[in-house]
Amino acid sequence: MSSGGPIGIMGGSFDPIHHGHLLAASEVADRLDLASIVFVPAGQPWQKSRQELAAAEDRYAMTIVATAGDSRFSVSRMEIDRLGPSYTVDTLKELHQTFEPSALYFITGADALAGIQTWHQYEEIVKLAHLVGVSRPGHPLPNDEFVKRPVTLIDIPGMAVSATDIRQRIMTKRSIRYLVPAAVESYIRKHQLYRVAG
Repeated sequence: MSSGGPIGIMGGSFDPIHHGHLLAASEVADRLDLASIVFVPAGQPWQKSRQELAAAEDRYAMTIVATAGDSRFSVSRMEIDRLGPSYTVDTLKELHQTFEPSALYFITGADALAGIQTWHQYEEIVKLAHLVGVSRPGHPLPNDEFVKRPVTLIDIPGMAVSATDIRQRIMTKRSIRYLVPAAVESYIRKHQLYRVAG
């Protein structure tokens, strides 16, 4: 299957997905004139243990409800359905088969992108997609000398929210209203996610 224009790939744990993710995706789509954004929740991130994450199906479901209101957004479960650790390089290879000959733009946090040399087969990643690093206040943008092709670095105004802070707020019974879409907040409450056991 081919697509009518360049495609943004938004990778991440989405644990949980929040307004910062949605704002970043929308801003990158606008600035780079992308045809659409595919959110790809990580199945089993190789840098995190399963105990650190909400269940993959919960993270996938929250991403679905969070992105439902924007026709540019879709969600893929390819990493969730793939056995073993989730590697970005495998995802990009699979997406190249789906969206060929469209250009792929892999979108992630600029702080994560700064450590790309630690990623599995990172040399292949920079050949498969144009890299887009988004930053939030207090996180300086890294330079792009550590990759072998251009990197687009975008500072997203108002992107101070983080999934870590949201999980901490839930554990300490503080409000997460306006930090996540209302549908995500309802899902978290219904399924009692991120609560301290006992």
